[in-house]
Amino acid sequence: MTLLNDKVAIVTGASSGIGRAAVKVFARQGARLVVTGRRQEALDAVVAEIEADGGQAVAVAGDIRDEALQARLTDTAVSRFGGLDIAFNNAGGLGEMGPVAGLSVEGWRETIETNLTAAFLGAKHQSAAMGKRGGSLIFTSTFVGHTAGMPGMAAYAASKAGLIGFVQVLAAELGRQNIRVNALLPGGTDTPASITNAPDATPDLLAFVEGLHALKRMAQPEEIANAALFLASDLSSFVTGTAMLADGGVSISRT
Repeated sequence: MTLLNDKVAIVTGASSGIGRAAVKVFARQGARLVVTGRRQEALDAVVAEIEADGGQAVAVAGDIRDEALQARLTDTAVSRFGGLDIAFNNAGGLGEMGPVAGLSVEGWRETIETNLTAAFLGAKHQSAAMGKRGGSLIFTSTFVGHTAGMPGMAAYAASKAGLIGFVQVLAAELGRQNIRVNALLPGGTDTPASITNAPDATPDLLAFVEGLHALKRMAQPEEIANAALFLASDLSSFVTGTAMLADGGVSISRT
């Protein structure tokens, strides 16, 4: 038995990293998918892989900060697949980094819009599309700003911590409609966007980041995707309003 059989899911940030891994995991578990990101070519490649494995997916490229895109994603789920059951709001970014005294107002606003306002726009349309049939809304947050303060990441931490508060309120509002709402908080994950894969990253930086975790390694995207699968599926049928850590013990490790 597949965990997401006959379910319809939206995944944002689906062209790479955690989002791409989640699309593949969800498809293998029976979901029909609407995937989005900024790069049409990369999305088309993901859809082609899913279809080659017998799955169903459609790509809708755009900017998650655009409410018209968010509406189009839910409209596509309903028109192509008959409804919406799951939304994994995974897309986001580190944004401008550096000490608070040096942050630009523009950089701050862009980070908040990308990581928090876009989540609001997604939830607004996704919850309406789910209606009384219920479903699962998942938002990728982070341990940064929740269990740890990391210098130079003020805008990122504020946006992602705000997301957890948003999730709690949304869970309280939507519970009567059988819509569950949770935040997923990964630890360091080996994705193209990771600071450990930046052009100027060094082996020492990788060793430092790995050492922050109790497991002494970073996650693979598939490991975080599997945690998202738990929140998307009926395995988590009584889980809502949580900030679920999948962080390799970075929040509790002091070694």
